Amino acid sequence: MTTFLLVIIYLAFISLGLPDSLLGVAWPVMQSDYGAPLETAGFLFMTIAGGTIISSLASGKILKRFGTGKVTFVSVLMTAGALLGFYFAPSVVWLFVCTIPLGLGAGAVDAGLNDYVATHYKAHHMSWLHCFWGVGATFGPIIMAQFISGQSFWRDGYFAISGIQFALVIILFLTLPLWNRVTKNSNIPFNDDTEDSKAVINDEDAIDVKPLQIKGVKMALVSFLFYCGVESTVGLWGSSFLVNVRELPAAVAAGWVSFYYAGITIGRFITGFITFKVSNLILIRTGQIIALAGAILLFLPLPTTFSLVGFIMIGLGLAPIFPCMLHETPSRFGKKHSQTIMGYQMAVAYTGSTFIPPLIGFIASHSTIGIFPVCIVLFVAAMFLSSEKLNSFLKKKVLLKRNDTSSTAI
Repeated sequence: MTTFLLVIIYLAFISLGLPDSLLGVAWPVMQSDYGAPLETAGFLFMTIAGGTIISSLASGKILKRFGTGKVTFVSVLMTAGALLGFYFAPSVVWLFVCTIPLGLGAGAVDAGLNDYVATHYKAHHMSWLHCFWGVGATFGPIIMAQFISGQSFWRDGYFAISGIQFALVIILFLTLPLWNRVTKNSNIPFNDDTEDSKAVINDEDAIDVKPLQIKGVKMALVSFLFYCGVESTVGLWGSSFLVNVRELPAAVAAGWVSFYYAGITIGRFITGFITFKVSNLILIRTGQIIALAGAILLFLPLPTTFSLVGFIMIGLGLAPIFPCMLHETPSRFGKKHSQTIMGYQMAVAYTGSTFIPPLIGFIASHSTIGIFPVCIVLFVAAMFLSSEKLNSFLKKKVLLKRNDTSSTAI
């Protein structure tokens, strides 16, 4: 029963990734159909992101009131309806209307499923969960490409993805009773049995404290901000850097950036197995060091081939960081507030991916895209320092707690 529910959660995360890349792939055709300016896609993207941020911030209260199963069902229903709306949209105005439920649905289901897996399953499931997001994000453009090649039927692509989402809606509706049953019968501990993950803040410590007032939460949010800033900035501006600075052909540059995404997806699949033997904290630290080394390779004036190595290293380094940080949430801050804090983390993460890349683009347009590797080095370093500061704080807290316990026992 627990395994079956996990399969449903994996399917939900594939569906979460499916729409993420559709707009960028379909926009060249959509733009000509609607006669819209090029930058309209950016405004549509930011509207989706805005809805995602809002629903992520509100997800804690919503999840506590209705439960993860119902919220996931309604959220996927919203995204399915929004994608169907794209199919029927007669004008750009209606596209903007459809982006609202698309963003709101994505944020709620993302925060809800991340918290559920972090609370009820082992760390390797969190890594594989985000690997399945990568599967969805990969197949979304592939499906759309089948419809826009030759005939340019981008609407049919949205209709097909919407159909997949509605099929999942039916599955989620039929399995709604399973969520509570698994939660009640689950004997799976919410954290791993490694020594590092035992360094937790007990629920009793945070009973009368608001989530943002729990010490360490703000440092965790900074880590999420810069993680998503790095991930999205590399994806958006990496190709431009290779073309304009490294002087590679656009097709070659696109291929090299695809290796970066492959590094993230494959890395998360492999990380799932590594978590059986290695703690989340070690994986986070190791990933940050690898990503920093890859960023430095991009920064140094080395032969162009080293840039490919740098992109792959950044992808592999980023792979374990996000899922492992999410899985540590209940361990770090207690289960009582984990849903709310998870929502805050997702909101800050989306904020980083929404605003940092355009900021880099704005600065680059007034200077040079050559600042790209410098920014990546600085962002990874900021993420690493905030993460290590949080680890140091939690370690001191555990040592103090052990000393107090020893004193009481004596």
